[in-house]
Amino acid sequence: QVQLVESGEGLVQPGGSLRLSCAASGFTFSTYWMYWVRQAPGKGLEWVSAINTGGGSTYYADSVNGRFTISRDSPKNTLYLQMNSLKFEDTAVYYCSKDRGGTGYSMDYWGKGTLVTVSS
Repeated sequence: QVQLVESGEGLVQPGGSLRLSCAASGFTFSTYWMYWVRQAPGKGLEWVSAINTGGGSTYYADSVNGRFTISRDSPKNTLYLQMNSLKFEDTAVYYCSKDRGGTGYSMDYWGKGTLVTVSS
C-alpha cells in the first residue's frame, strides 16, 4: 500500500532553516512526479513545489521561490524540501504527495503532514 511519511517537524526562528523529508513506499518512487503542499493555520491548501521523475526539473510557488529547494533520492525513496530564510508566513503543516501518473497533474496520495512553526 502507498505510504508517505513526512518528518522534520520543528520550531524555527525567522531567517532560520529546516529540511523536511518524506519517506515513500508501496510504489515505484522513481517513476512518479512528487509534490510538496502546505496549509497555514486557518488557510486553504497551497501548492509549494514539484519535482519530475528524474529530479532534473523543479518548480516552485512564487512565495517560496529562491528560498526553498526540492530534491529526491531515488535509492532511498525519499523526497526532501530544504527551507531557508524562513518567514512567519511559512508556518504551516507541510504535506508530501505523489502524482497519479498519466497526463495532467493530480495528487492521489498524501502523507499526514508535518508541522513547521516559524516564530521568534
